[in-house]
Amino acid sequence: MDDRTPAKEANHTSPSYRLAVMDQDFLLGDSMRGVRFQLEYAKAEESLRIWGVRSTIVVFGSARIREDGPGRHPFWYAQARAFGAVASQRGGALTVTSGTRDNVIATGGGPGIMEAANRGAADVGAPSIGFNITLPHEQEPNPYSTPELTFRFHYFAMRKMHLAMRANALVVFPGGFGTLDELFEILTLRQTGKAPALPIVLFDKAYWQSVIKFDALLEHGMVSEGDREFVRFADTAEDVWTTLIDNGLVVQTMERQPDQDF
Repeated sequence: MDDRTPAKEANHTSPSYRLAVMDQDFLLGDSMRGVRFQLEYAKAEESLRIWGVRSTIVVFGSARIREDGPGRHPFWYAQARAFGAVASQRGGALTVTSGTRDNVIATGGGPGIMEAANRGAADVGAPSIGFNITLPHEQEPNPYSTPELTFRFHYFAMRKMHLAMRANALVVFPGGFGTLDELFEILTLRQTGKAPALPIVLFDKAYWQSVIKFDALLEHGMVSEGDREFVRFADTAEDVWTTLIDNGLVVQTMERQPDQDF
Protein backbone atom coordinates (compact mmCIF):
# COMPACT_ATOMS: atom_id res chain seq x y z
CA MET A 1 0.00 0.00 0.00
CA ASP A 2 1.38 3.39 -1.01
CA ASP A 3 1.13 5.64 2.06
CA ARG A 4 2.61 8.71 0.39
CA THR A 5 0.65 11.84 1.10
CA PRO A 6 0.49 14.57 -1.54
CA ALA A 7 3.14 16.44 0.44
CA LYS A 8 5.46 13.41 0.47
CA GLU A 9 4.87 12.84 -3.22
CA ALA A 10 5.83 16.44 -3.94
CA ASN A 11 9.10 15.91 -2.08
CA HIS A 12 9.87 12.70 -3.98
CA THR A 13 9.25 14.29 -7.36
CA SER A 14 11.08 17.55 -6.66
CA PRO A 15 14.27 17.99 -8.74
CA SER A 16 16.15 18.81 -5.54
CA TYR A 17 15.50 15.25 -4.28
CA ARG A 18 17.22 13.57 -7.22
CA LEU A 19 20.59 11.98 -6.60
CA ALA A 20 23.14 14.51 -7.85
CA VAL A 21 24.82 12.00 -10.19
CA MET A 22 21.43 11.20 -11.74
CA ASP A 23 20.27 14.79 -12.12
CA GLN A 24 21.13 15.81 -15.67
CA ASP A 25 19.63 19.28 -15.27
CA PHE A 26 22.02 19.88 -12.37
CA LEU A 27 25.07 18.32 -14.06
CA LEU A 28 24.54 20.40 -17.19
CA GLY A 29 24.05 23.64 -15.27
CA ASP A 30 26.49 26.54 -15.08
CA SER A 31 27.71 25.67 -11.57
CA MET A 32 28.94 22.25 -12.70
CA ARG A 33 31.05 23.46 -15.64
CA GLY A 34 34.26 22.75 -13.73
CA VAL A 35 33.08 19.23 -12.91
CA ARG A 36 32.20 18.56 -16.54
CA PHE A 37 35.66 19.79 -17.51
CA GLN A 38 37.22 17.38 -15.04
CA LEU A 39 35.09 14.50 -16.31
CA GLU A 40 36.23 15.12 -19.90
CA TYR A 41 39.82 14.90 -18.72
CA ALA A 42 39.31 11.79 -16.58
CA LYS A 43 37.29 9.69 -19.01
CA ALA A 44 39.83 9.88 -21.85
CA GLU A 45 42.77 9.62 -19.45
CA GLU A 46 41.45 6.38 -17.97
CA SER A 47 41.09 4.72 -21.37
CA LEU A 48 44.51 5.90 -22.55
CA ARG A 49 46.13 4.49 -19.43
CA ILE A 50 44.30 1.17 -19.80
CA TRP A 51 45.71 0.90 -23.32
CA GLY A 52 49.16 1.84 -22.08
CA VAL A 53 49.45 4.89 -24.35
CA ARG A 54 52.55 6.65 -23.04
CA SER A 55 53.20 8.93 -25.99
CA THR A 56 51.65 9.94 -29.32
CA ILE A 57 52.45 11.39 -32.70
CA VAL A 58 49.78 13.97 -33.40
CA VAL A 59 48.64 14.44 -36.99
CA PHE A 60 46.65 17.53 -37.97
CA GLY A 61 45.19 18.49 -41.35
CA SER A 62 42.03 19.49 -43.13
CA ALA A 63 38.79 17.57 -42.72
CA ARG A 64 37.91 18.66 -46.28
CA ILE A 65 40.62 16.65 -48.01
CA ARG A 66 39.27 13.57 -49.76
CA GLU A 67 40.90 10.47 -51.19
CA ASP A 68 39.18 11.23 -54.51
CA GLY A 69 39.16 15.02 -54.16
CA PRO A 70 40.44 17.70 -56.53
CA GLY A 71 44.00 18.85 -57.16
CA ARG A 72 46.53 17.58 -54.63
CA HIS A 73 43.91 16.20 -52.28
CA PRO A 74 44.49 12.54 -53.27
CA PHE A 75 48.26 12.94 -52.82
CA TRP A 76 47.90 14.55 -49.39
CA TYR A 77 45.44 11.86 -48.30
CA ALA A 78 47.66 9.03 -49.58
CA GLN A 79 50.76 10.43 -47.88
CA ALA A 80 48.95 10.95 -44.55
CA ARG A 81 47.76 7.34 -44.76
CA ALA A 82 51.28 6.15 -45.58
CA PHE A 83 52.71 8.14 -42.69
CA GLY A 84 50.16 6.66 -40.27
CA ALA A 85 51.36 3.20 -41.28
CA VAL A 86 55.09 4.03 -41.18
CA ALA A 87 54.92 5.75 -37.80
CA SER A 88 52.84 2.94 -36.29
CA GLN A 89 55.21 0.24 -37.55
CA ARG A 90 58.44 1.96 -36.55
CA GLY A 91 57.45 4.13 -33.60
CA GLY A 92 56.34 1.58 -31.04
CA ALA A 93 52.54 1.63 -31.29
CA LEU A 94 52.56 -2.10 -32.08
CA THR A 95 54.98 -2.92 -29.29
CA VAL A 96 53.79 -3.10 -25.70
CA THR A 97 56.91 -2.62 -23.57
CA SER A 98 56.34 -2.95 -19.82
CA GLY A 99 52.66 -2.32 -20.47
CA THR A 100 53.18 0.83 -22.53
CA ARG A 101 52.93 1.91 -26.16
CA ASP A 102 54.81 4.84 -27.66
CA ASN A 103 54.22 7.16 -30.62
CA VAL A 104 50.62 6.10 -31.15
CA ILE A 105 48.94 8.08 -33.95
CA ALA A 106 46.49 10.63 -32.53
CA THR A 107 44.18 12.82 -34.61
CA GLY A 108 41.10 14.97 -34.24
CA GLY A 109 39.10 11.89 -35.13
CA GLY A 110 37.18 13.28 -38.09
CA PRO A 111 37.37 12.88 -41.88
CA GLY A 112 40.02 14.02 -44.36
CA ILE A 113 43.63 13.96 -43.19
CA MET A 114 42.54 12.72 -39.77
CA GLU A 115 40.83 9.73 -41.35
CA ALA A 116 43.86 9.04 -43.55
CA ALA A 117 46.31 8.94 -40.63
CA ASN A 118 44.04 6.73 -38.52
CA ARG A 119 43.52 4.54 -41.58
CA GLY A 120 47.25 4.10 -42.06
CA ALA A 121 47.58 2.87 -38.49
CA ALA A 122 44.68 0.47 -39.01
CA ASP A 123 46.33 -0.81 -42.21
CA VAL A 124 49.18 -2.27 -40.14
CA GLY A 125 47.03 -3.42 -37.24
CA ALA A 126 48.06 -0.66 -34.84
CA PRO A 127 45.80 1.19 -32.42
CA SER A 128 45.21 4.89 -33.02
CA ILE A 129 43.37 7.67 -31.23
CA GLY A 130 40.54 9.95 -32.35
CA PHE A 131 39.86 13.04 -30.22
CA ASN A 132 36.53 14.18 -31.67
CA ILE A 133 34.73 17.44 -30.82
CA THR A 134 31.02 18.19 -30.69
CA LEU A 135 30.24 20.85 -33.31
CA PRO A 136 27.02 22.61 -34.40
CA HIS A 137 27.20 20.51 -37.55
CA GLU A 138 28.03 17.17 -35.96
CA GLN A 139 31.45 15.72 -36.77
CA GLU A 140 31.18 11.97 -37.14
CA PRO A 141 34.16 9.87 -36.03
CA ASN A 142 35.99 8.25 -38.91
CA PRO A 143 35.81 4.43 -38.99
CA TYR A 144 39.55 3.85 -38.58
CA SER A 145 40.41 5.06 -35.07
CA THR A 146 40.36 2.32 -32.43
CA PRO A 147 36.83 2.23 -30.93
CA GLU A 148 38.11 2.13 -27.34
CA LEU A 149 40.32 5.13 -28.12
CA THR A 150 37.70 7.20 -29.94
CA PHE A 151 36.55 10.06 -27.71
CA ARG A 152 34.14 12.96 -27.97
CA PHE A 153 34.69 16.30 -26.24
CA HIS A 154 32.49 19.31 -25.66
CA TYR A 155 35.33 21.63 -24.63
CA PHE A 156 37.96 22.53 -27.20
CA ALA A 157 40.41 23.33 -24.38
CA MET A 158 40.25 19.83 -22.92
CA ARG A 159 40.53 18.25 -26.34
CA LYS A 160 43.64 20.36 -27.02
CA MET A 161 45.10 19.36 -23.68
CA HIS A 162 44.76 15.67 -24.47
CA LEU A 163 46.26 16.22 -27.92
CA ALA A 164 49.25 18.02 -26.43
CA MET A 165 50.04 16.27 -23.18
CA ARG A 166 51.37 12.99 -24.62
CA ALA A 167 52.69 14.36 -27.91
CA ASN A 168 56.19 13.22 -28.88
CA ALA A 169 55.89 14.88 -32.29
CA LEU A 170 53.52 16.93 -34.41
CA VAL A 171 52.93 16.43 -38.14
CA VAL A 172 50.75 18.99 -39.90
CA PHE A 173 49.30 18.39 -43.36
CA PRO A 174 47.63 21.15 -45.40
CA GLY A 175 44.60 22.61 -43.70
CA GLY A 176 42.58 25.70 -42.88
CA PHE A 177 41.54 27.62 -39.77
CA GLY A 178 41.27 24.59 -37.47
CA THR A 179 44.62 23.20 -38.56
CA LEU A 180 46.27 26.61 -38.13
CA ASP A 181 44.73 26.94 -34.69
CA GLU A 182 46.15 23.60 -33.55
CA LEU A 183 49.54 24.29 -35.13
CA PHE A 184 49.98 27.65 -33.43
CA GLU A 185 48.74 26.24 -30.13
CA ILE A 186 51.66 23.78 -30.10
CA LEU A 187 54.13 26.37 -31.43
CA THR A 188 53.15 28.72 -28.61
CA LEU A 189 53.55 25.97 -26.00
CA ARG A 190 57.01 25.26 -27.41
CA GLN A 191 58.00 28.93 -27.57
CA THR A 192 56.93 29.57 -23.97
CA GLY A 193 58.46 26.37 -22.61
CA LYS A 194 55.09 24.99 -21.51
CA ALA A 195 55.64 21.89 -23.64
CA PRO A 196 58.73 19.72 -23.85
CA ALA A 197 60.90 19.87 -26.95
CA LEU A 198 59.23 17.96 -29.78
CA PRO A 199 59.78 17.94 -33.54
CA ILE A 200 57.17 19.75 -35.66
CA VAL A 201 57.00 18.86 -39.34
CA LEU A 202 54.81 20.59 -41.92
CA PHE A 203 53.92 18.45 -44.92
CA ASP A 204 54.20 20.02 -48.40
CA LYS A 205 56.65 22.89 -48.09
CA ALA A 206 55.22 24.77 -51.07
CA TYR A 207 51.74 24.82 -49.52
CA TRP A 208 52.90 26.05 -46.14
CA GLN A 209 55.28 28.68 -47.47
CA SER A 210 52.42 30.09 -49.54
CA VAL A 211 50.12 30.22 -46.50
CA ILE A 212 52.44 31.35 -43.69
CA LYS A 213 55.36 33.72 -44.17
CA PHE A 214 57.54 32.40 -41.37
CA ASP A 215 60.55 34.37 -42.59
CA ALA A 216 58.52 37.58 -42.51
CA LEU A 217 57.81 37.00 -38.81
CA LEU A 218 61.54 36.72 -38.26
CA GLU A 219 62.37 39.77 -40.40
CA HIS A 220 59.92 41.93 -38.45
CA GLY A 221 61.27 40.75 -35.11
CA MET A 222 58.09 38.93 -34.10
CA VAL A 223 59.89 35.65 -33.44
CA SER A 224 63.50 34.72 -32.75
CA GLU A 225 65.78 32.62 -34.93
CA GLY A 226 65.36 29.83 -32.39
CA ASP A 227 61.58 30.05 -32.69
CA ARG A 228 61.84 29.79 -36.47
CA GLU A 229 63.80 26.57 -36.07
CA PHE A 230 60.83 24.86 -34.42
CA VAL A 231 59.35 24.19 -37.87
CA ARG A 232 60.66 21.68 -40.41
CA PHE A 233 59.26 20.66 -43.78
CA ALA A 234 58.85 17.37 -45.64
CA ASP A 235 57.26 16.30 -48.91
CA THR A 236 56.75 12.54 -48.58
CA ALA A 237 55.72 10.22 -45.76
CA GLU A 238 59.24 8.77 -45.62
CA ASP A 239 60.70 12.28 -45.45
CA VAL A 240 58.41 13.08 -42.54
CA TRP A 241 59.63 10.06 -40.59
CA THR A 242 63.29 10.78 -41.32
CA THR A 243 62.86 14.43 -40.33
CA LEU A 244 61.21 13.45 -37.05
CA ILE A 245 64.05 11.09 -36.18
CA ASP A 246 66.70 13.64 -37.21
CA ASN A 247 65.05 16.23 -34.97
CA GLY A 248 64.80 14.23 -31.80
CA LEU A 249 61.90 11.78 -31.99
CA VAL A 250 62.72 8.97 -29.57
CA VAL A 251 61.52 5.47 -30.40
CA GLN A 252 60.50 2.89 -27.77
CA THR A 253 63.24 3.47 -25.21
CA MET A 254 61.92 6.88 -24.13
CA GLU A 255 61.44 7.56 -20.43
CA ARG A 256 58.73 10.13 -19.87
CA GLN A 257 57.05 11.74 -16.92
CA PRO A 258 53.35 10.77 -16.86
CA ASP A 259 52.02 14.29 -16.31
CA GLN A 260 53.18 17.42 -18.15
CA ASP A 261 52.18 20.85 -16.85
CA PHE A 262 49.98 22.21 -19.65
